[in-house]
Amino acid sequence: MTANENKKPHKVQIAGNGTEMIGNESLINRAQRKTISRKLLLSLIDVAKDKGATERVKSYWNAYHCCSTFTEHNKRLHANYCKTRYCTICNAIRKADKINTYYPVLKNWENPYFVTLTIKTIKANKLKNRVDGMKRAFTKIKDRCKQRHHRGKGMRLVGIKSLECNFNPKENTYNPHYHVIVPNRETALYLIQEWCKQWNRKGQFHCSKKGQHFRAVENLEHDLIETIKYGTKVFTEPDPNNKKHVKKEMKIYARAMDNINAAMKGKRIFDRFGFNLPPQETKEANVRTVENYKLWEFTPNATDWINTDTGECLTGYNMTIDLQYLLSESIDTAKE
Repeated sequence: MTANENKKPHKVQIAGNGTEMIGNESLINRAQRKTISRKLLLSLIDVAKDKGATERVKSYWNAYHCCSTFTEHNKRLHANYCKTRYCTICNAIRKADKINTYYPVLKNWENPYFVTLTIKTIKANKLKNRVDGMKRAFTKIKDRCKQRHHRGKGMRLVGIKSLECNFNPKENTYNPHYHVIVPNRETALYLIQEWCKQWNRKGQFHCSKKGQHFRAVENLEHDLIETIKYGTKVFTEPDPNNKKHVKKEMKIYARAMDNINAAMKGKRIFDRFGFNLPPQETKEANVRTVENYKLWEFTPNATDWINTDTGECLTGYNMTIDLQYLLSESIDTAKE
């Protein structure tokens, strides 16, 4: 590569308002997410390649390169975002947007309840069908309750829900489930009743009433964060029933995570039901060309964005010893 090719372009395009650079402590969290995400995604790429899942390989690479470069202009940082659910940075941004959107609505609910709807755990080969079945089941419940309500014979179902799936490495099983927030206790009990009825029809028994959970919402923001998730946890305990684990015993089960990603592909993970949101303000892209800018790059072995001119670190983030150990020693890609 020639010296001219190494030079930065005289002008670049940026869009949107960017991210505040001065005094923004969240950038350190973003550097940590980027560090974790890159290591995890390389393992997911290897797993997907081994399975011949070329589309997921492309999606994982897209997430890997997300936000690799910041363009600094007027002390604000601009980047291109992949917006995939595999990207920890985009998920964090998406989660914050959802909280800002839904919190003003849910705070007006008089006595909201947090509900977890579960079914029997299953093996990997049945996961996709079960996830499809859960979506159909919830749709049937909504339609059935809506018809009853219109006839004056039942209450209206209102709430928000998200689909999540946990992996149990000890049993080698998967637990897809819904997290739901509804306006009151009566709706929570009604939803659990309909869920069990839907899954235990025609002599089949896929869930128990004892397996479903509900409680009053005490901290709305906390439960919104719990609800607005995108698929599965990154770090998992080797034995979920053993609550005495320490950080170094946690693992990243990349093959299981890829199984969950494959099962949830094309599914709407988060949704509302029974109500509409107030009109949302449309954000303009505001694309413009600038000359006065700096570039910050997240190189493959880095844990931070580096100024391409000065070598200065953007956030000063360094991994903890525990996280270094997890990312170097605790990613499990073994076949099931």
